[in-house]
Order: sequence, then structure tokens, then C-alpha cells
Amino acid sequence: MKMLVLLLACAVVAHGALIKKGYIPTEFQPLSQEVIDFVNSQKDSTWKAGRNFEGVSVHYLKGLMGVIEDPNGPRLTVKKHSVEGIQIPASFDSRLVWPHCPSIKEIRDQGSCGSCWAFGAVEAMSDRICITSHATENFHISAEDLLSCCDGCGMGCNGGFPEAAWEFFEERGLVTGGQYGTKQGCRPYSIPHCDHHVKGKYGPCKGILPTPKCVKKCEAGYNKTYVSDKHYGVSAYAVEGIVENIQMEIMKHGPVEAAFTVYADFPSYKSGVYQHKAGAALGGHAIKILGWGTENGTPYWLVANSWNYGWGDKGYFKILHGSDHCGIESGVVAGHVKV
Repeated sequence: MKMLVLLLACAVVAHGALIKKGYIPTEFQPLSQEVIDFVNSQKDSTWKAGRNFEGVSVHYLKGLMGVIEDPNGPRLTVKKHSVEGIQIPASFDSRLVWPHCPSIKEIRDQGSCGSCWAFGAVEAMSDRICITSHATENFHISAEDLLSCCDGCGMGCNGGFPEAAWEFFEERGLVTGGQYGTKQGCRPYSIPHCDHHVKGKYGPCKGILPTPKCVKKCEAGYNKTYVSDKHYGVSAYAVEGIVENIQMEIMKHGPVEAAFTVYADFPSYKSGVYQHKAGAALGGHAIKILGWGTENGTPYWLVANSWNYGWGDKGYFKILHGSDHCGIESGVVAGHVKV
């Protein structure tokens, strides 16, 4: 009995030592109080965790992580910026730099669908059309059109490929379409909002829904045809995963889409600069990067998520930059737009 107690004590001490050395425990379940308590108990943590996604299953949560590996490999050429002699500011926020582009400030909601790959793309496309047109063109590129009509982009609500989304925009074009219930544009999003956080006004998130059908016509009452409402990209490219290169891309052309690995602690994010502290990988997730800065000495990317305004920091989060944390700097894609 004494030997068993001694062995258990040694195991506890060893586990604590590993954590001190940067070991990340993987046994915590997503959304559990244990993972929240663990993150908040870490003296070196740069972020705070809290209750989100009340009452949903881990299976559902994984379904929202809609970036999957493209079996065809990389599709796009890699763009590199010349940063020699360029003074990059310590902080940058696209919402402040282009205040007359309302789409930059919006947080969309992918609902119960693994369509993050489409949302990250159309959000950045919408922003770039406004920026390139000097705010004379303000509308939403339709997530519904991309999600449902791009056969080569993956599996719709069951995941897709960000690079393919930008390639499709260049080659086939996309129509306009606002968020669920707005009746804006040719093809608004048809999947309802749901509460990606504690109980809110939309109702609980349920199982992943089927991918909407590709309907090549605008909704009744819209003043354009499907074909005449198309908008196109001029080019599509991957952005070289160096911090200064990504910063130059955002400064010159606007927000970008990026993908990163989500771990079990991330869905409980509330504030601060996220750094993976606990839990195993859940899957790949696409978002929009719109800026950067430093918080209490920790450099971060400023990111818009697509889980509505109730999740995280009013729909946004910050994540460590400079070390390709969770792959955030190695999966950036963007393109030039036609106006």
C-alpha cells in the first residue's frame, strides 16, 4: 500500500513538472469545466476561458471545424511581398483603417454547418471589394452560393478547402447574399443562427445540417438575375507564412482568410491572447484575420470568427502571432478582386 501511494505521488510530481516545462495535457474534454478551470489556473496564461456552446456534443463541435485536407494538395501560387525598407506599424485594425466598409466590422454566423471555409473566404472577399472600390461598392458576397455551388471545394457543410474557394471566385464568380433572415442580395444564407455560447436569443445549436442545394437563381423580389449579379476575383493566391508578409498583404489589400488547428480549449475562449494550453486537436477551422497588435507584451493577430457576436470577445478573438501558433500563419489565402 505504501508503495502504491509513493508511486501515485511520484506521478503527480512528474505531471506537474512536465506542465512547468511546457507539456500540454490532452485529457481534458472540450467545453468541460475542468478545461476552463485548468486554463484559468495557469499563471502564465495570456487568455481567459469561460462557458460557451451550452449543451452541445463534442461530435457537433467537431462538425463546425470545416477545414479539411485537400486531396489535390496546394492549388494556388504563393505570394511574397517585399518588406525591405517598409515600416510595419506595431498595431493595425482594418475596421479603423477602412471605416466606410461596414462588412469589415461584421461577425457572421455559419449556424449548424461546417462552412467556416466558405465564410472566411466570402468575408474577406466582401471586405476587399469595398476597399478596392474605395467604399463605392458595399455588399456581401454570398456564403450560400459558395457553399452550395462549388463542387470542387469539398463537401459543403461537412467541410471544404479554403484555397478552392478563392479559385472558384476567380474562375466562376459568386453572387451577393447577406446573413440569415436579412433578405439581402441574390442568395442570402439559409441556415439559421444558433447560440454558439451560453443560452441566448437564437436557440441552441443542434446537429450539423445538410448542405443547401445549388439554386442558380436569385430569391424572389431581387432586382438582378443570377448571372448578372456575379462578382469575380482577378487572382487567387496563398500568402507566404511569414508575419511581415501577411501584415503587408493586409495593409495593402485588406483582411485575409486563414486556417488553423482548433484544440479542445479554444471553444471556451473569452478574452485575451489565445495560446493552446490543454486538450487534443478537434479539427481545422477557417477565419478572417483583420489586424494585429500587442496585449500585455504578447503579440497577436486580431481575428473575426463566424460563430456570431455572442461567442468569445463579441465574436472576435486574438491569437499569438510570430510562431505559427496552431498553424495560423501557414494557411493564409487571399486574392485580388474585380470592381
